[in-house]
This record gives sequence, structure tokens and C-alpha cells, in this order.
Amino acid sequence: MINIVLFGKPGAGKGTQAEFLKEKYNLTHLSTGDIFRFNIKNDTDLGKLAKTYMDKGDLVPDEVTIQMLQSEVDKNPHSAGFLFDGFPRTLAQAEALDKFLESKDQNITATVALEADDNILVARLLERGKTSGRPDDQDEEKIRNRYDEYNQKTAPLMDYYKAQGKFHSVNGIGTILEVNERLNQIFDKL
Repeated sequence: MINIVLFGKPGAGKGTQAEFLKEKYNLTHLSTGDIFRFNIKNDTDLGKLAKTYMDKGDLVPDEVTIQMLQSEVDKNPHSAGFLFDGFPRTLAQAEALDKFLESKDQNITATVALEADDNILVARLLERGKTSGRPDDQDEEKIRNRYDEYNQKTAPLMDYYKAQGKFHSVNGIGTILEVNERLNQIFDKL
């Protein structure tokens, strides 16, 4: 079983590349953003709990996020593997994911970070914001705040996975197909 963590700053192309990778490698794509939206929209117990935090402007606690993710993994027992997109975001989440996968006799196979210059990513998100309707993609200050949070909380995961020999960095600038080819070079070796 292949379990991949795909991460990078907002706008780096994770969602776009995940679509290609899940098809080619027959992986179940688990996007925390999609999982949150599904649980909230469908008024699940975990969705209601997450919404209580979000309505106050607070971050959803790790344990709630982890429970949602575990539920999705459990719903796909025959999957060839998982592509984790947007999770883990913190060291505590990475450790919890490792522990959860170990309980299923699995582990993270590799982590791949899509790297790109902040100014290029800001321009991408502002452009996306024109059509996505997402307010967080329409305000440069909010975008840069998201990058600060990424640098503080998510970037340290690189060292965590480097220590395990599972970290790969990929240049996220170029055409969709160019970036996809760079990712395939890593995935084909797993």
C-alpha cells in the first residue's frame, strides 16, 4: 500500500496534481478541506463539532480533524493507498497520523512538497479568486497570512519526514504537465 502526503503552500497546485496522481496510481484522495465541507454540509456529528469551533473563528482541534480523517480511511478498506492532501499540517497531526496508520499495519510511504515562490503563488491565488468565489483567495493580506501560518506550523514537517527518509521536494512552477512529470518521477520509484 502506498500512502503519500502531498503538501505545499496554498496555490502550489496540490489539488490539481492530486487529481492526476490519484488516477494514475489508483489512490484514494483525502483532502481535509473536502472532508470538512462534506461533514459540515451533511450535518454529521463531527461536522457539527467542527462548526462550533469555526463559527467562533477558532481552528478546529487536531483530535476532531484526525477523527474525520480516520473515518475516511476506514470507509475505504480496499484502497490501494491514500493521498493525503492538506493533512498533516502540524507535527502533532503527523505523529497522530503515523500512530493511526501503524494501528492498521501501514505507514507513510513518502511526502512530497510542491515548492514555489510566494509572489508567484499570490498571483495564482488572486487569479483563482476571480472565479472561485473564495474570499480567502481575493485578499493578498489574507493569502500572506496563510503563508505565515504554513511557514510556522507546516514547514517544520519537512524536517520530521526528512529524519524518516521520506521527504521529497518538487518544483511546483511550470505547466501542469511539467509538474506532474516531476511528481511521477518520484512516485514511479515508490
